[in-house]
Amino acid sequence: MSDHEQLPHYLPSRQLEQILQGALQEDVGTGDITSQILVPEHQQGRATLLTRESGVIAGLAAARRVFHLVDPAIQCNWIVNDGDHVPTDSVIGVVAGAMRSILTAERLALNLLQRMSGIATATAKMVASVRDYPVRVRDTRKTAPGLRLLDKWSVLLGGGTNHRIGLFDRILIKDNHIEVVGGLAESVQRAANQLPGYLIDVEARTMVEVTEALSVASMIDVLLLDNMTTTRPDGSYDCSRLKQAIDCIAGRITTEATGGITLESAPFIAATGVNYLSCGTLTHSSHATDISLSVDPL
Repeated sequence: MSDHEQLPHYLPSRQLEQILQGALQEDVGTGDITSQILVPEHQQGRATLLTRESGVIAGLAAARRVFHLVDPAIQCNWIVNDGDHVPTDSVIGVVAGAMRSILTAERLALNLLQRMSGIATATAKMVASVRDYPVRVRDTRKTAPGLRLLDKWSVLLGGGTNHRIGLFDRILIKDNHIEVVGGLAESVQRAANQLPGYLIDVEARTMVEVTEALSVASMIDVLLLDNMTTTRPDGSYDCSRLKQAIDCIAGRITTEATGGITLESAPFIAATGVNYLSCGTLTHSSHATDISLSVDPL
């Protein structure tokens, strides 16, 4: 499978290269001086990529691009594919070529693989936790600056779905917008009148706002039900407010639960009948997968 075939629709090949070139410039700058003084120019070798923990692998296509941007002659032979689940101590691939080039690309390639695999693994766990319910797991805009498209790509590889890419591709009316305008229904009507044809999502925090949203239901694509689940003193989850909102909506608007959703609370929230769970933790707090690269000079 080619890099192009593996890319999501919102990340064209040219844009991926621009992101990676910027990251390489940040890291390499005027040159990898350590490798230049210690590694002979014509020294060849190979390096093995190994996972130190189980999880979903993501970022192989991006890592291959990094190696090729540093040195087009480097050969990357992946044993697994992006999106595959691997056990601990799995060899995921071998790269071969000039040792200087491999060492120069090493850190950025590993950073991408570790971060993207961590996000994909966290997403897969969240998806698995709600597999008994007809609900989809979504990401948010809580991503690393400059890496949003890679973060969202990772969510896809973990089995989740993407919310809007940025502020430009979907209208999302949140609490502060409503405060400025003076009401939820007025905010929705104003948005629909000024930008007809755009999908409109709106956030509701109370049953009053849910009822108001229903008055303009035909204009709303998704109603985000924000922070309607609380944690009781004994650690259990109270989803009664969310369930009340879902029952009141009765399928007239697609619903999305948002706000502090965890791997532990997700099944209880999914059981309310909500259509989507949006989880900022997938991209802002995921554990980076432990992946190493060991070299073998030839």
